[in-house]
Amino acid sequence: MMTRAWLILVDFLVTFLLLISLILFYLNPPQKLEKYTPLTIEENATSDTFLIPALDLNATITLEDLIRMGEEASSEEYVIENKFLTSTLEERLTILSAKIGDPVFIRIFKEESLLEVWIRTGTEYQHLKDYVICAYSGALGPKLKEGDRQAPEGFYKVKKHQLNPNSKFHLSFNLGYPNKYDRAHDRTGSFLMVHGNCVSDGCYAMTNDKIEEIYALVEGALQKGQKYVQVHAYPFRMTEEMMALFSENEWYDFWVNLKEGYDYFEAEKLPPNIKVKKQLYTIHESSE
Repeated sequence: MMTRAWLILVDFLVTFLLLISLILFYLNPPQKLEKYTPLTIEENATSDTFLIPALDLNATITLEDLIRMGEEASSEEYVIENKFLTSTLEERLTILSAKIGDPVFIRIFKEESLLEVWIRTGTEYQHLKDYVICAYSGALGPKLKEGDRQAPEGFYKVKKHQLNPNSKFHLSFNLGYPNKYDRAHDRTGSFLMVHGNCVSDGCYAMTNDKIEEIYALVEGALQKGQKYVQVHAYPFRMTEEMMALFSENEWYDFWVNLKEGYDYFEAEKLPPNIKVKKQLYTIHESSE
C-alpha cells in the first residue's frame, strides 16, 4: 500500500512539474516563434488567464484548464496501470474470453505486495488479475529455515494434493517449499502457503474474498488437466532499475538467478521449464 501511495505522489509531482514547464514555455516562447503572434496577457483578463498559441494562435486556456487536463491525464494513466486491480474477475475473464478451468500461472512480488494471475486461452498467457497481498512475513530475501518467519522466494509448483479447501485459514494451497533448490541449500521449513484470513507466519496471506477467487482459478485449472500451477515468488519486479537499486544486497546473486526466469516469461509469456543443477536454477524452454 505504501508503494502505491508513493506512486500516486510521484505522478502528482510529475504532473505539477509538467504544468509549470508548460506555463514557463508560453511565458518565454523560443526565438523561432517570434514571427508568430507573441504570447500576451489577455486584455481585462485575470492574472491566471493566458493566451496560448494553439494551431490557430488564438485559443485561450486558463491555468485551471491546464491543471484539470493534467489531473485527467494522470487519472487516466492510473486507471490503465491498475485495471488488473480495479476490474472484477468476471470482467477480466470476459475481456480475455477466458474461463475458470483454463491454465493459470502466478507471480508474487514482495516489495509491491502483489500477486499476479495469468491465464492461457491461446498460445500464450495473458495478464488476468492482480491481488494485493494482505500480509507476508519477514523481509526481502529467501526463507532459510523452519521458524524464521520468512516468506519464501523462488520457483514453486502447486499440484492437486497441495490444495486445502478445509484450511483453518479459510482456503489455502501449499507452495511446495522446500523445493529441490531449497533442499540443495539445506533450507528447511514446511506448510508455506498462499491462504486467506490475512494472517502470516511465513506465508502469503490474502483476504478471504481474494483467496476464494485465486483458489477457484488454481483448482479449476488443475481439475481441467493442468499438471501443476507454477508460482514464481520474487522480492520485487526484476527490472534492471530494481536490480541496480539492490546491487549491494546480500541476496543479489540469488536474485540474478531468479531474474533469468522472470526475463524468460516477460519475453515469451509462457512459464519456463525450470530445473536445478549445481545448486542453481536453470531456465529451459517452456513445455506448454
